[in-house]
Amino acid sequence: MADPVNTRTNDPVTDTAIHRRVEACRAGTDPTMIARLRSGWAVLGDPQVLPGYCLLLPDPVVPHLNTLEPALQHAFLADMARIGQAVQDITDAVRINYAIFGNVEPALHAHVIPRYEDEPADLIKANPWGYDWNAAPRFEPEADGDLLLAIRARLERTP
Repeated sequence: MADPVNTRTNDPVTDTAIHRRVEACRAGTDPTMIARLRSGWAVLGDPQVLPGYCLLLPDPVVPHLNTLEPALQHAFLADMARIGQAVQDITDAVRINYAIFGNVEPALHAHVIPRYEDEPADLIKANPWGYDWNAAPRFEPEADGDLLLAIRARLERTP
């Protein structure tokens, strides 16, 4: 599969939201940044469609999982699971959903989405894209800071 290209310039896509967030994490200016992991950056999702929703952003940014060498693929997937375990350990999530798409933002990133027993009946067994993401609460440092710090602390305690 070819890497995504800008059809106007025929150049590789290098200006996605993923690229911009990784640059902000590197610069220390992304308030959602949880931690630097082996394969990239753990960040809180914005919006927080479900409390504890996180993303894993690779660093360096690549188009998709299969672009990575096998050892880096393993590291990315292990980091994704590590984030999920940390979120599950500090919340009352009953399970964690994981997703890698890249259709909207053509750069590798993983969604780590906690699921809860008290979700609305019509959504509890649906995939998380059934939620109205536009109506979900935006990340707020005051409201979400304790959760971010708890996930960071949990990640720091587990290799």
